[in-house]
Amino acid sequence: MLLNELNLLCLLPGVASREEAVRDYIISAAKGYADEVRVDRMGNVIACKGGKSHKTPVMLTAHMDEVGVMVTDFTDSGHAKFDFVGEVDRRTVIGKRVFLGKTGVPGVFGMKPIHLTSREERQSYPKTGSLYIDIGAKDKAEAQSLVSRGDVGVFASEFLSFGEGRIKSRAISGRIGCAVLLELMKQPLPVDCTFVFTVQEEVGARGAFGAAFGVKPELALVMGSAAANDLPDVPPERRGCALGKGAVIPAMDGGTVYDRGLFALLRDMAEVAQIPWQMPEDAEGKNDAMAVQRSRSGARVAAIAAPVRYARTPSEVAAERDLEAVLHLAEAFLDAVGKEQEG
Repeated sequence: MLLNELNLLCLLPGVASREEAVRDYIISAAKGYADEVRVDRMGNVIACKGGKSHKTPVMLTAHMDEVGVMVTDFTDSGHAKFDFVGEVDRRTVIGKRVFLGKTGVPGVFGMKPIHLTSREERQSYPKTGSLYIDIGAKDKAEAQSLVSRGDVGVFASEFLSFGEGRIKSRAISGRIGCAVLLELMKQPLPVDCTFVFTVQEEVGARGAFGAAFGVKPELALVMGSAAANDLPDVPPERRGCALGKGAVIPAMDGGTVYDRGLFALLRDMAEVAQIPWQMPEDAEGKNDAMAVQRSRSGARVAAIAAPVRYARTPSEVAAERDLEAVLHLAEAFLDAVGKEQEG
C-alpha cells in the first residue's frame, strides 16, 4: 500500500509554489480518515485525527513540493529561458524533458552543442543562463502563445521499479513523507495527531513556518529524506547514509539540533522493534524541522528520513526496504509517545 501511494504522489506535479495537484489529492485522501481537514493561507494541508491519548498532540509533517523550473523570458528564436526553483544540479537536466505551465507544454533542456564550445566552457560547470528549454516554437511570439513568464515546469519522469527492491522517480524525497503520513492516518492512533503537508520546503521551509505558528506544537515528528551518497569515488566520511540500511535518524543537520530525548526514543524503538536504522555520517542538509523547532516558544522535534540517491534531480532513487522501515519506525514512535502519556 505504501509503494502504491508513493507511486501516485510522485506522478503529480507540485513544484514549490504550485502544489495544487498534490494538495487536492491529499485533501481527498485525508477526508476519509481525518476528523478535520483544512488549508491555511500558505497552502499547507492540516488534517487532525484523534487518538487514544489527548494529553499532548503530536504534529507530523512532510512536504508536498518538489524542485523544478520557472520561465523567466524568451529568445527571439522561440526558446524559453528559465531559473531553477529550489537547488538543482544543473548537470543533471541537459537533454531531459520538462512539462511547462498548467497545460503541461512539453519541452527539452538544451545548451550550446559541445563541438561549438571552447575548451574553458567544456571544463566548467554549465551556468543557468547558458541553458534554455526548447518547446518547439518557431519564434518568440509562438513561444509566448504556449507558455508565459512565471509558469513553472516539472521534470518528466516515470515511477519505475528496478534492480533488487529499488525505485526511481522524481520527487521521492518529499512525497515519501506524504505517503507515510497518509498511511498513518488510516490507522487507529495511540495519541492525537495533527498531520501537516507543507508547501515550499524546497525553497526554505516557508510553508512550515506558517503551519507551525498556527498549529502551536509542543512535540513534532518531521518526515523526509536524507542524501545517500553511497557511490563510487565518494569517501566513506562523505556518504551520509546508504540505501538498504534502513530509516535514517538524525541527531543534527544543517538546520536543526534535534531533541535529545526524542532522538533516543526513536533509536530505542528501532532497536526494540528490530527496525533497521542508521545515523547519518554528516550533518548536512536542512528540512522543515528548523522552522517547526523555532516557532513561537519552540517545540521538541525529531525526524525520520528515507535515504535517497540523486536528490533534487529528475531521477531520484530509493529502496523499498528503507521506505517500509520509515513507516514502521513512525508507528513505533507514536505508540511509545502514547504509552508515555498514559503513564
